[in-house]
Amino acid sequence: MTRRDILLGALFLWMAAVIWAAFLWAPAAAGFLGQSSRIVFFHVPTAWVATLSFLVSFIASVQYLRTRDPRWDVRAHASASLGIVFTILATVTGSIFARIMWGSYWNWDPRETSITFLLLIYAAYFALRGAVPDPERKAALAAVYAILAFVTVPFLVFVVPRIYWSLHPDTIINTKGRITMDSRMFRVFMASLAGFTGLAAWLYDLECRIEALRRKAEEEIL
Repeated sequence: MTRRDILLGALFLWMAAVIWAAFLWAPAAAGFLGQSSRIVFFHVPTAWVATLSFLVSFIASVQYLRTRDPRWDVRAHASASLGIVFTILATVTGSIFARIMWGSYWNWDPRETSITFLLLIYAAYFALRGAVPDPERKAALAAVYAILAFVTVPFLVFVVPRIYWSLHPDTIINTKGRITMDSRMFRVFMASLAGFTGLAAWLYDLECRIEALRRKAEEEIL
């Protein structure tokens, strides 16, 4: 058994414990309909991982422009892919919460609108990559675009939703400057945050290795 296998097994057990605690150990928060508050254990971590992935893509893109090392392009592409996946997961979990609390999956709330723009911005990143056949030119243009795209992330994720009145509850980041959570909820929330970060790291490593193998196979064919 390799070190990677041991870490993956530990991650699996950690996430299983988080899921159990999220539904059976942590209490439901007051002020929410039914068990809807439990979505925080999954919605916020997916949003966090999406933002972190876009940050990694930004850093890798800067490094590619500095070094022209194709490995940085692989990392930028892999992390942007994960960012899109986790942004979609954050959108889906948020929509489930919206259906329970507000009676509709989509309400064009400022947060819902801003995440739509974020998805469109990064969808264009992949459209750009697919439109340029030359590998080096593709990597350079994608790196520039990823850097410019990330400039919008802090505004769309943290600023824009707070400019206008929003239905979205501010349990994590709020005007009080503190997290207002039951202690057991907070422990499960932090464990979930750590687990999803570990899951993202594993998926990032896996995606990088798959992408590197794919490019190597393409080079051998050519």
